[in-house]
Amino acid sequence: MAVMHMNDDLRLILERIRQYFTRRYQTRYWLQVVNDQYDKTYNFFINIQPKGQRVRSIPLHTIEQYDLSYLEKIINEIQKNIHLSFMYDGFTGQKWPTTQELIQKRKHYDE
Repeated sequence: MAVMHMNDDLRLILERIRQYFTRRYQTRYWLQVVNDQYDKTYNFFINIQPKGQRVRSIPLHTIEQYDLSYLEKIINEIQKNIHLSFMYDGFTGQKWPTTQELIQKRKHYDE
């Protein structure tokens, strides 16, 4: 499969976030980015949790360009457009190329 350009990846992710981010009353929304080290991809999900209910996790897009600099640019552009929290999985010990900040601040139980 051909590697998408940043604008294509970004456009798809933003379109899909807007589709599901409906700002319902007493509902939590956050984005999850998963580093799939085996397939060398980054997977984006939106998590939706109405108060008192289970979390619903909806796949948004898979980025096949396995490069942290590329991912960092995508994340920065998403944050400029949509103000949701991010949760990162599979990035333990890795740092963003430009800021050298840890990507994943806490270790998750499944790693």
